[in-house]
Amino acid sequence: MTEEKKWELKDYKSDLKPIWCPGCGDFGVLNSLYKALTALQLDPKDTAVISGIGCSSRLPGYLNTYGFNSIHGRAIPIASGVKLGNPDIEVIAVGGDGDGFSIGGGHIAHAARRNINMTYIVMDNQIYGLTKGQLSPTSELRLKTKTSKYGSIDTPVNPVSLCLAYGVSFIARTYSGNPKHMVEMITQGIKHEGFSFIHCLSPCVTFRGKEQYDYFNDNTELVPKQHDPANKGQALAIGESMTPMYLGAIYHNHFTTYEDRLADFREKHKKTDGKKLLDKYRIQKYDEK
Repeated sequence: MTEEKKWELKDYKSDLKPIWCPGCGDFGVLNSLYKALTALQLDPKDTAVISGIGCSSRLPGYLNTYGFNSIHGRAIPIASGVKLGNPDIEVIAVGGDGDGFSIGGGHIAHAARRNINMTYIVMDNQIYGLTKGQLSPTSELRLKTKTSKYGSIDTPVNPVSLCLAYGVSFIARTYSGNPKHMVEMITQGIKHEGFSFIHCLSPCVTFRGKEQYDYFNDNTELVPKQHDPANKGQALAIGESMTPMYLGAIYHNHFTTYEDRLADFREKHKKTDGKKLLDKYRIQKYDEK
């Protein structure tokens, strides 16, 4: 009997060297993902990581798995296609706050309502880093940037509250300054049967400075021990809190995944309506001629 291979952390690393700015929180997310994949013993050839555009979206290139660096805001549709094309693949979508909640924001609702069995990791630094420091959808009120000289007048998006409203079945928040916690949250998200969202606070030292690390260090704490992640009312209160911002599994629910529904649908109709529909299509095409 052949001994089953034990995957080590090095097996998930590609030959590419990360080129993020020194001190970027995305290094913490990448290393936590390595450790989560190792803990779950996922076969690299049965794992796919899909990204959009942005600093954080370089991440698939640093993993020795299948990967795709797609276009701005379209990580979720492409990841959904990968999962539905081969449900046996473990699919992880990654991106930043701009990619996920600006041009790509509309896709989260549909992944949530379908409950596609994949994980979406958003690295939130509250700024557009790749395009040199403009406001993002999660930038705080009154933040001054190159494109907001007098301070932002936009109310920021709260990713956790938004995902709760959409009905995402697993929601967690974590912070790259707490790598052990981040490994735990990513692991839980991947293990969850359904669509999971991991909100990763990932500071940008280049455009937000060391002060952003200081802010997250001073304004984050673990969810209270008595918190019930199955209680949506409690989850909403935890998610809405900004002082402090709570880290942990905020909401956890179970309902049928899209893949299971699709498999049931195919089984139900493959011997009945399928042939009738095909025959009807052929007749219509013949009549058109």
